[in-house]
Amino acid sequence: MIAGERTTAYINSLDMGNTELLNQIEKEALETYVPIIRRETQSFLKTLLAAQKPKVILEVGTAIGFSALLMAEYSPSDTRITTIEKYEKRIPIAKENFRRAGREDQITLLEGDAAEILKGLTGSYDFIFMDAAKGQYIHFLPDVFRLLAPGGILLSDNVLQDGDIIESRFAVERRDRTIHSRMREYLYTLTHHPELTTSVLPLGDGVTVSVKQGNDSV
Repeated sequence: MIAGERTTAYINSLDMGNTELLNQIEKEALETYVPIIRRETQSFLKTLLAAQKPKVILEVGTAIGFSALLMAEYSPSDTRITTIEKYEKRIPIAKENFRRAGREDQITLLEGDAAEILKGLTGSYDFIFMDAAKGQYIHFLPDVFRLLAPGGILLSDNVLQDGDIIESRFAVERRDRTIHSRMREYLYTLTHHPELTTSVLPLGDGVTVSVKQGNDSV
C-alpha cells in the first residue's frame, strides 16, 4: 500500500459503506479475486461525483460492473454511463449485476478493445474513469482527452503500482518494466499537459485527478 496500513484501516473504518447490493457485489468480487477499486478510492470517487454532478460518464474498464454501479448510485438520477470491457468472462457478470441493480437503461456496456472503441466514440463526457490495463493508459489518452469535456474530470486508478513507480526500471521485475515505463510516461504527460491540471495522490494504489482546461488536441 502507498499509505500506511494502520492509517488506511482507520480511514476505511470511518466510511459509511455503500448500498446492500454494492456491498454484496464487492464481497463476491473479493471472493473470486476480481480486482475492484479499494475502499478509500471508493470514498474519494463518491466525493468527486458529489462535487461534479456529472450527466455523462465514461468508464474504461468495467470488470464486473462494481465501479459503474457505484457511480450510478452516487450521481444524479439522470446520469448516463458508458462503460467498456474486453474480458469476455466478466462481461456477462457485469450485465447481470446491472440487471440486479435495475440499471440496464442507465448503463451501456460496450464490448471489445477499448483502444478501438474509444476511437469510434463521439460527443463529450463530464467525467471519465480510467481503470483498465495499466500499460495501455498512455495509448488511450489521446482519445480520452478528445472525449473529455472542458471542465471535465479524468480520474485514473492504480497509477503508483504499490509504490513500484518510484523505483528505477532496473529495480523492477523484467516482466513489469514495460508497464512501469508506460505508466511513468502517462504520469509525466498528465502532469505536463498544457490543457490539463493534474494532481497525483497516494490514495489506494495511487490515483490521478485531471481537469481539462482547453481545446480538443493532445
